[in-house]
Amino acid sequence: MDHPLQSNYTVDEMDRASHLHPVTSIQMLEEHGPTMFGNASGVTVEGPGGVSMIDFGAGLWCVNAGYGREELIAAGAEAMRDLSYFHCFGGASNAYAARLAETLLGLLREKAGARHMSKVFFGLSGSDANDSAYKLVRYLNNLRGKPQKKKFLSRLGAYHGLTYAAAGLTGIPGYHRAFDLPQNDVIHLACPHAYRYAQGEETEAEFAARLLAELERTIAREGADTIGAMILEPIMGTGGVLIPPENYLRGVQQILKDNDILMIVDEVITGFGRLGSWFGTGHFELEPDIVTLAKGVTSAYFPMSCTVISEAIYDSLREASPKTGSVMHGFTYSGHPVGCAIGLANLELMAREGLVENAANAGPLLVQRLQERVGDHPFIGDIRGVGLMAAVELVADRETRRFFAEGQEPHKRLAVQAMQEGVLVRGLPFIEVVSFSPPLSITDEQITEGVDRFASALEKATPALEVAARA
Repeated sequence: MDHPLQSNYTVDEMDRASHLHPVTSIQMLEEHGPTMFGNASGVTVEGPGGVSMIDFGAGLWCVNAGYGREELIAAGAEAMRDLSYFHCFGGASNAYAARLAETLLGLLREKAGARHMSKVFFGLSGSDANDSAYKLVRYLNNLRGKPQKKKFLSRLGAYHGLTYAAAGLTGIPGYHRAFDLPQNDVIHLACPHAYRYAQGEETEAEFAARLLAELERTIAREGADTIGAMILEPIMGTGGVLIPPENYLRGVQQILKDNDILMIVDEVITGFGRLGSWFGTGHFELEPDIVTLAKGVTSAYFPMSCTVISEAIYDSLREASPKTGSVMHGFTYSGHPVGCAIGLANLELMAREGLVENAANAGPLLVQRLQERVGDHPFIGDIRGVGLMAAVELVADRETRRFFAEGQEPHKRLAVQAMQEGVLVRGLPFIEVVSFSPPLSITDEQITEGVDRFASALEKATPALEVAARA
């Protein structure tokens, strides 16, 4: 057929003919076509037919400042006029990258107590930030004369991205099929979600103790001298907004320290105010060796990620430099001046408008409204959240805590119905959870309106859920 740009095609037809979508069913796309979005402002996005929708997902957990912020647009435009691009290879830099690196380290030190963090490496996505961390751990242990110390610990339900190393670290089977993943050097531990995975009458404390014992057994079995690092999200986002049991993360941290295993804290979602605090590192009093960041650093107005390393790691790299030469890792767009300028403007905006504080105040209201409107529904098992990161977990029978049969995907049906009611939520890929992560600029009134629309969607989806529960 004719190329769509050479014909009188609609944009929907052009998309279907030309665009290979990420994380999308080709069959569904060919049957139903793309869902096209248009203009956006604040917390609303224009969906199909020009319908205004409240975005309870902030895109993919990332539009923290809200849509259409003129300050961020202006900062990007000014940087484009000033220095549209230059690389950072071979010691080259620019004022925007230098200032953003300094600002990020200041925030981690002052807002998260991470005064040992030393240098920032810039990339373009959370996936490449975690790939960079993966490579740095391997590189570091080669420099330390420990070439066997290369295995990585992760957890079932974890999401760390979809580039090759990051996809292996991810602990969601759907992302592994047909890609020869995970790699042999990645070991996945049990998912720390007590609501679903606690055994029998096991308390949350007993559940946490069992998981910590599993970690110790795994290290003993594999040998601490073969394990380079463990990667973890402070709260597991794509896995289902999974909040760790009390004292679990503190216990993990101590075990890793005792065994000379680095801790990589993936703050791609939790960084920059999502939890009602600047970073999950500070929220849970962690002392990471590496922190990875993305999404909220620019509120997704420009692709940007950060891999932040400790002073101890940097010291090892510096000491080895005379013998090893350059650290041969980097990207064409590392430290891109336009992205760094937008990041600086975004962080200034967040501080000026108190968006982190707003997340701390609005988050409990979001959970409260969800409890009030849908908490008694027979297919709602658990409602949870920290800051503006919340979840509704569906069950086939709430009294017996029986979960839906594999393949029923009630949460995804509910998310589709919610879009028809004018609110965007996300049915997640690991367990039957609908997530809520609106822009940090959301108001109380917008939360109430969005939850009302979600409640309406649940009511209309209930007959389909009843069928799914019997499967």
